[in-house]
Amino acid sequence: MRVAVLVSGGVDSTLALARLAATGEHELTAFYLKIWLEDELAQLGGQCPWDEDLRYVRAVCEPLGVPVEVVPLQRAYHERVVQRAIDELEAGRTPSPDVYCNLEIKFGAFFDAVGDGFDRVASGHYAQVVRRDGMSHLYCAPDPVKDQTYFLSRLRQDQVARLLFPIGDLAKQEVRARAAALGLATRDRPDSQGICFLGRIPYPEFVRSYLGDRPGDIVDIDSGRVLGRHRGLWFHTIGQRKGLGLGGGPWFVVDKELETRRLLVAHADRVAPWRRSGFEVERVHWIASPPRPGEALTAKLRHGPARTPCALAPAADGRLAVTLERPDQGVAPGQVAVFYRGDECLGSGLIA
Repeated sequence: MRVAVLVSGGVDSTLALARLAATGEHELTAFYLKIWLEDELAQLGGQCPWDEDLRYVRAVCEPLGVPVEVVPLQRAYHERVVQRAIDELEAGRTPSPDVYCNLEIKFGAFFDAVGDGFDRVASGHYAQVVRRDGMSHLYCAPDPVKDQTYFLSRLRQDQVARLLFPIGDLAKQEVRARAAALGLATRDRPDSQGICFLGRIPYPEFVRSYLGDRPGDIVDIDSGRVLGRHRGLWFHTIGQRKGLGLGGGPWFVVDKELETRRLLVAHADRVAPWRRSGFEVERVHWIASPPRPGEALTAKLRHGPARTPCALAPAADGRLAVTLERPDQGVAPGQVAVFYRGDECLGSGLIA
């Protein structure tokens, strides 16, 4: 079987490659995707990571006899991921760039670039694909902290059908241990943090380069008292606690007023009424098949190990009404809500 392996230069993707190579069953080609935005990030003082990444990639691939190819996808990344995120932020919503990076770039534009030349595409994601009844189903990894099904929840059935996740059955510490046992050059390389194309550049600085500052008041929603100033609503999201610069806290963001540019906050002692157990999602997407009416489900509103029992019901205009068993402090419009049946990731919707 011909397999295209996405490699980033990190331990996860390179161990995925090594595990496939060890089977001796596949014809492998490693692909490094260039999505670093040179022009935008150069002015922010960012250093291009390509050279270092590719050194690690080649240090793993050459001993295994696996060829390496570089695929430039900067334009597609800018148009399909970055511009979408900027538009969402300007509209007061909370985007999930990494969700759309997987949908539109890693398993979208890259699929288009390699066409039908490969039977499968493999990556170092922490997730599992189970094929049954003529369908491909997305399942969680056993490591709940590293599980990445949240970021894969918008993938289409035709995309999931082509995927292999060779380390999806491992916990992170097992990945490190196996990479060390194999002597992989990446065995001690630190994990990347944050949005993949930014490297060490702070996300707010990148947003500021596109949207600038648009200051407004930070207001106590209970008393109406002005507590301070913010530099732009797009730097904040519902449920945020850190980075507000307010004394006497902790304070939490509970709402944003676009017209008045007011950022509304509540003190931790009075934030409970602003937690929400009910909301609607739009642009609902199911990977294999939708859940049955009344079926027991859980939901994630952000990447992390916690899942909350929930119920779904039809709403107007193709939306779904979501009721959480426990209220959540960070229900933000534009955010991705992901739904699970047991350990199967069924799909997701965007919070309306």
